[in-house]
Amino acid sequence: MTSVPATSPEASANRPPATPDPGPAARSPFIRLGELLAGIEPGKPPLSLAVGEPRHAIPAFVGAVLAAHLDGFGRYPAGKGLPEFRAAAADWCGRRYRLPRPLDAEREVLVLNGSREGLFLAALLARRLVSPAKAKAIAESRQSSSGPAILLPNPFYAAYGAGADAAGCESVPLPLPASGGWLPDLDALDPALLARTVALYFASPANPQGTIAPSAYLEKLVAIARAHEILVFADECYSEIWLGAAPPTGILEVAGPDYAGVVTFNSLSKRSSLPGLRCGFCAGDAGFMTAFAELRNVAAPQVPEPLQQVGIAALADEAHVEESRALYRAKFDIADRLFAGRFGYERPDGGFFLWLDVSGIGGGEEAAKRLWQREGLRTVPGGYLCRTEADGRNPGADYLRLALVQDLATTQAALPRVVAGLS
Repeated sequence: MTSVPATSPEASANRPPATPDPGPAARSPFIRLGELLAGIEPGKPPLSLAVGEPRHAIPAFVGAVLAAHLDGFGRYPAGKGLPEFRAAAADWCGRRYRLPRPLDAEREVLVLNGSREGLFLAALLARRLVSPAKAKAIAESRQSSSGPAILLPNPFYAAYGAGADAAGCESVPLPLPASGGWLPDLDALDPALLARTVALYFASPANPQGTIAPSAYLEKLVAIARAHEILVFADECYSEIWLGAAPPTGILEVAGPDYAGVVTFNSLSKRSSLPGLRCGFCAGDAGFMTAFAELRNVAAPQVPEPLQQVGIAALADEAHVEESRALYRAKFDIADRLFAGRFGYERPDGGFFLWLDVSGIGGGEEAAKRLWQREGLRTVPGGYLCRTEADGRNPGADYLRLALVQDLATTQAALPRVVAGLS
């Protein structure tokens, strides 16, 4: 980047602020859960409904593809990914979404070691890519003493906040009111906040509420972001787990033919029940991709070629995805029967989480302890997925998250234990 005088607005905007104490929400929710349950004996044989780790059978072709490409483990993989993998990701996006134009696999797609590392590192790059005009806007903002900001949905995936913190940006949580469909109120965004915001994270379907954003909402989100030179990082790793009749709209569908300022992140962890493969991709704004490839070449884990070959095969096959989606729907059919009228349950639009209102039994931490002590079920307090908002309230404190990732038989046995443990 071009250096600027230390006294200029650009230098002021890009100077990292004093690192604040990020509070408990910056820590792994699973570390915090372990501390919460330490010393409490499980009442029954333990079962985890905490981690969003699909436990469906892996696709049958995985072993054969790995075996056919074992020699790839004998060389360092390219940071950008195999051309064949990037082409497979671009082709899949073209089949899955109504794109304004086909993606350029060479310039607009990168392989990722799962979507998490990409989502984390993207925040660091967003801070580096601030234009002189944006830097001046940040310096002149009435909130300039807080420095550059990154907006997060609240609750959010922990990698978003970790990335914002590592980039030296202020993490600003956006309320997601249930009355507003669990979507940030775009009309309520403060112009002064937008003036100093360098990126925003957004997930559809959301983790944990499962909300799918309508096309019109995404169009408005992108328009606001572009008006303020804000990068949009769309976490779409749950894009293939929808529970209604139609798939979610992808952010690239509303991003116009140049995909300017918009990047989607996806992986095979949820889509193909391959969380251990650590293979995903990002796609979108070509300028961002060029800079991201340079950053990742020195800072990111590479993806072994045999794993990318599995990714190519997985992206070409929809049968295993449809089978997995049918299993999730069957599990939510069970939840519909058991939780109807209880704990504020609503069947989500997508994803695989239950988001239960347990305020009546003391909130998420109390509910998690009770389920572990009575039923041996490991679940996540909703407050561990949120940051405290401006009013001093943690919006997830009254909620509990459960991941319906086990097989159908295990889920059939586990969900009545949830009802019994919370009763």
